[in-house]
Amino acid sequence: MQTQWPLWRRLLFRFFFIYLAIATEPWTWLDRLPWVNVVTGFFTKYYYQGMEWTIKRFNDWFFHVRPVLVMPNGSGDTSFGWAALWFSLLISLTGMIIWSVLDRQKKNYTKLNYWLCLVTRYYVSLVLFLYGIIKLFGLQMVFPSHSQLATPLGDLLPMRFSWLFIGYSTPYQFFSGLMETIPAILLLYRRTATLGVLLATGVFLNVAVLNLSYDIPVKIFSIQMVVCCLFLLANEMERILCFFVYNRTADACTVYHYAYPKKWMKVGRVVLKILFIIIAVGTVVWDTVGRHRQWKSQFANMPFEAGMYDVTQFVLNRDTIGSNSPDTMRWQNMVFDSNRSGSIATADTIFSRRYHRAYFQYKVDTAQHSLNIFKTMMSNNPIASLHYRVTGDNQILFWGQRKNDSIYFTLKKNPHHFQLAERQFHWLSEANR
Repeated sequence: MQTQWPLWRRLLFRFFFIYLAIATEPWTWLDRLPWVNVVTGFFTKYYYQGMEWTIKRFNDWFFHVRPVLVMPNGSGDTSFGWAALWFSLLISLTGMIIWSVLDRQKKNYTKLNYWLCLVTRYYVSLVLFLYGIIKLFGLQMVFPSHSQLATPLGDLLPMRFSWLFIGYSTPYQFFSGLMETIPAILLLYRRTATLGVLLATGVFLNVAVLNLSYDIPVKIFSIQMVVCCLFLLANEMERILCFFVYNRTADACTVYHYAYPKKWMKVGRVVLKILFIIIAVGTVVWDTVGRHRQWKSQFANMPFEAGMYDVTQFVLNRDTIGSNSPDTMRWQNMVFDSNRSGSIATADTIFSRRYHRAYFQYKVDTAQHSLNIFKTMMSNNPIASLHYRVTGDNQILFWGQRKNDSIYFTLKKNPHHFQLAERQFHWLSEANR
């Protein structure tokens, strides 16, 4: 005899089934596997293109988030991201109504709910592995660069301030990654899934509050992950309340259990789990190790020491501009970071402007003693092509072209020492630091 679900539960299930299917996109997971993505990517490419076209049309007809939508670009809260959210909610609500009319005699969705919980549980685990493993290597938030150390605290935006807070301490970032990786592992097994969901809820709730409090542009995604966890917890609400609140015996969990009637199904379940672990752990570790090697290689073959340099002489088009000149286009100091990026204290708009400094990327040819400066990592054409010569008195001479202007300047290593770069730690502190 089938158990009769109340109407409100059937309505909510239909809504969340559609919403979570769109949010988790399990049909795109195989794209993470090398070689396999050559085949799957052919199909998912058209899926993404179709979704992009549909969301833009719905925005034109209904949402009007922006006349021209900006695609996700490191920020997940772009106008396209918000239009995609409204689209998901609209489709889920519309689908729930149509589904309820066509299937109003259905008493429950126990089997379908099993599959929805299974996909959602593994999706949460996948995201936790993705963000947890990269933190274990200390690569999501890195230690403050020289450019960031040279930026006045009041000029930093809240998001950058929060990332520097975490990136400053490698042990804390490792701990944060561990607290994400542990529930990811627990979610892989039915007996530990409940504990995994409880821990994951705490992790994502903390992330969502950080994003909301520090204006970090991953608000939509982090809240969506909280919703995924709450959906899984709602399926075990009675058990959790009995254990934590009512002080009663909690029934065994049945949400993640399903009796596969045939042997090939049982074998297929094991194969699919192994495949998921390869996707969630293997590919993430492989990518992260590659990033770690690339990050370490950036420190090699540096033609001069990373740090801050004062611009002691600055000549533009054969006109010498003194350090006390009111000309804001003059370069006052220049920072070279270890990751082939840097910044300049200047109002020169030819560079990428952030935090009241001019940021750039650079490529060095140590054989030719040349340095090309680019506006961003994606730029192909340099905004300055320079030659350099390192002298024996901590000075570097540069000359070349800045766009159509001839430029010559001299850098001298600034002896200023940032205390924050010391990574201080004291068991004994005689005063409040």
